[in-house]
Amino acid sequence: MPRNPRARWFAPSREPLWGAVVAVAIALAVSFVAILASGKNAALGFAHLFDGAFGSAAALGESAVKGSVLVLTGLSVAIPFTVGVFNIGAEGQLIWGALAAAVAGSALDLPAPLLVPVCLASAALAGGIWGALPGLLKALRGVHEVISTILLNWVAIHLVHGWLVVGPLSARTSGSAISMVGTAPIQPAAHLYRFFEGSRLDIGLPVSLAAAFAVWFFLTRTRRGFEWRATGAGAEAARASGISTRGCVVEAMAAGGALAGLGGALLILGTEHRYPGVFRTGYGFDGIAVALIGGATAPGAALAGLFFGALRAGSTALQLVGIHPSFAELIQGIAVLLVAAPRFFSPLLLRLRARAAPAGAPP
Repeated sequence: MPRNPRARWFAPSREPLWGAVVAVAIALAVSFVAILASGKNAALGFAHLFDGAFGSAAALGESAVKGSVLVLTGLSVAIPFTVGVFNIGAEGQLIWGALAAAVAGSALDLPAPLLVPVCLASAALAGGIWGALPGLLKALRGVHEVISTILLNWVAIHLVHGWLVVGPLSARTSGSAISMVGTAPIQPAAHLYRFFEGSRLDIGLPVSLAAAFAVWFFLTRTRRGFEWRATGAGAEAARASGISTRGCVVEAMAAGGALAGLGGALLILGTEHRYPGVFRTGYGFDGIAVALIGGATAPGAALAGLFFGALRAGSTALQLVGIHPSFAELIQGIAVLLVAAPRFFSPLLLRLRARAAPAGAPP
């Protein structure tokens, strides 16, 4: 089956897990050397990083909260990769999902066993609709999904932050026209159940892992999942065999958007308990890194999401040795470069070898 030429560039390679592990290990080593070069205590810094991620129940809770969202945003990018498209719009999809969860959680008066699933479903629906839009534009009009998803991110940010949250959906004090920052608080019944006192470890972690398992099962054990993978491997061959490749693209983008929206709901129901006035998380963009490191597979995205979640949680402790928390982004960036670089340089090396080979020599 001929491969989709665009998928060669946009889809990460599905190489064994050890490749990503080596990339992360090298990124950690380079970061260690960078800390040493700056004159800081690298060993102590990494010790604080580990302690901030796993050293207590509270630290584990922070790692789980951040990792759960990254697992879902990583899946939201990995699923469209399966059909050969690149979803850069997870941030906007997460924003709409978070807003839908906040509105449903504050407006509905239901018991917790009903309200939490309704809020999660509302978030998935909102994110799925926002994800389906670039899928439809791609399938019906040939609009490049990278351009449309980037633009839709900004549409979501400005519509939600610049109008809805400060305008029609803003919370208002009783008997006053003065609006508060963000939306009204969600009902206590909409709060995600926490497993331990003093820790933010909640049911968001099993929800995200269940979503990863569901994605893996769908892609590897169902007929439609096979059709998605066939579309990504070769759209023309898939169409010739009777597969609706346009439908696969729309469905995959909608599913990716739904998972990103679900990630937004975990933040609102688990930690924020309202849609705040300022909600610039970056989780949607970090989902791209998670999908690349995870090889565009559900198990890989789950492992990478949990790792980067722990890295995010532990990075705040780096301040104890005078290192800014954003230093953790260096580790993430180096790991992504090490995973992605071979895909970009391999074709160049092949061309150079072909030119250097003598005439008549086998390729």
